[in-house]
Amino acid sequence: MEQKSIAIIGAGAAGLCTGISGKINGYRTRIIEQHDIPGGLATAWKRDGFTIDGCLHSLVGSGPGFHLHRYWQEVGLLEARQFVYPDRLLIYTGEDGRVFNIYCDPDRLEQHMLELAPQDASAIKEFVEGLRFGIRFNSPLIEKYEDGLLGSIRQVASMLPHLHDLQKWMKITLGDLARRFQDPLLRDAITRMLLPEFSAFMVFMTMAYVYKKQAGFPLGGSLPLALSLEKRYKELGGQVQYRSRVTKVLTENNRAVGLRLEDGSEHRAQVVVSAADGFTTIFKLLDGKYVDNAIHTRYESWKTFPPLVYVGLGINRTFPEVRHSSYGNLFALPDPILIAGKERRAIYVRVYNFDPHFAPAGKTVLVMSLDTDYSYWKSLAEDRQVYEAEKNTVAQTLIYVLEGFWPGISTQVEMCNVATPLTYERYTGNWKGHYEGWLLTPDQAAVNIPKTLPGLDNFWMTGQWVYPGGGLPGGVTTAREVIWRQCKEDGKRFKA
Repeated sequence: MEQKSIAIIGAGAAGLCTGISGKINGYRTRIIEQHDIPGGLATAWKRDGFTIDGCLHSLVGSGPGFHLHRYWQEVGLLEARQFVYPDRLLIYTGEDGRVFNIYCDPDRLEQHMLELAPQDASAIKEFVEGLRFGIRFNSPLIEKYEDGLLGSIRQVASMLPHLHDLQKWMKITLGDLARRFQDPLLRDAITRMLLPEFSAFMVFMTMAYVYKKQAGFPLGGSLPLALSLEKRYKELGGQVQYRSRVTKVLTENNRAVGLRLEDGSEHRAQVVVSAADGFTTIFKLLDGKYVDNAIHTRYESWKTFPPLVYVGLGINRTFPEVRHSSYGNLFALPDPILIAGKERRAIYVRVYNFDPHFAPAGKTVLVMSLDTDYSYWKSLAEDRQVYEAEKNTVAQTLIYVLEGFWPGISTQVEMCNVATPLTYERYTGNWKGHYEGWLLTPDQAAVNIPKTLPGLDNFWMTGQWVYPGGGLPGGVTTAREVIWRQCKEDGKRFKA
């Protein structure tokens, strides 16, 4: 029997995982990628002997205990991979110089918080109870779509003991929790540790993954992960066509039938999967013909992770005093400072002293990411000199700020690189330069976004725009589901 062909847009994690799962299940697949390397947003770049990682804080599913670990094993990502596991999510230094270590061990965290702010005992108890619930709560080991009716009933029954706590923590945001603290150090740290709109449940689950060693940092960073997925895909016989931009999804009688590229060539396929940017796919490659009210609402009013200005520095220094935490260090500034058109009261600094792959011996890479406005950079880019000057100003301002934390660091900078939302947009095609899709708010986190578009057959979407929270887990999860569903449509038994 002739293998059914699948054309996949994008060689990021979602596209590669779709290709791998497709090949395992007997489909003939080709991935079309606009860049010259795999990975999409899961990437890194070298500058003057230093490596800047553009993606991972940790890989959820690196350790056993729930379905993501099994998914990564299926696509070959964990083979011969080494991980480092921190004991804390974040280290926050307040305006008064006090340091709050956000430990992921609830007992250690509670003791530390009580030492810092005994007057907040009640709020501390509640916060730690949320973390303990996150640790107790185990995600199902199998997805609903492949569990069948009896399996779904068993899943619902297993959730019943957790229902009260689940409903409570899903409704509360990080900002809600922060406002219950009197101590400014704890209040500000919890407000700023992610985004205040974040679902508290999702924060506690993140901390639980770290505590249970299910979310570690892969030594070498993001790009080796992407390269290993590409290697696995090619070993299975998959094909990737790089430096090729898709300009249109071809349709006939409301069925996807292939792709048209920027050079005018057309590639026919019996099934099309877009693992590319959601907005571009729906409103440009398909001209907005296959939408409903839910899709319009999502792209007009849902909250997204903000785009970033991303600054990497290569430093002739090792920072032995800086402990590894999953999200790095967050420093409150003694005085607000204007960076990229916005007032800043704190900055994130991630010190890569825990991984020797990023810098030459005796040196270290520092990365700082700041939320920013796409329109600010888009306006500046109308004059390239002005745009580049602002990038330089951002870098010099941040170096000046770092001088307050590490005196002498300004003379130790050997490499400086600034990426803006326009950089992300140029290399990945992501809508307004977003590095991640829909924000994990209480209203959005649990929404199951369809992987199809209304009125269009033989077409699927995978990746962060059909999976709130996005990231690498969204890539492998949606890829697997789409191929599972395609197998079901074709009367085939799904192979993992």
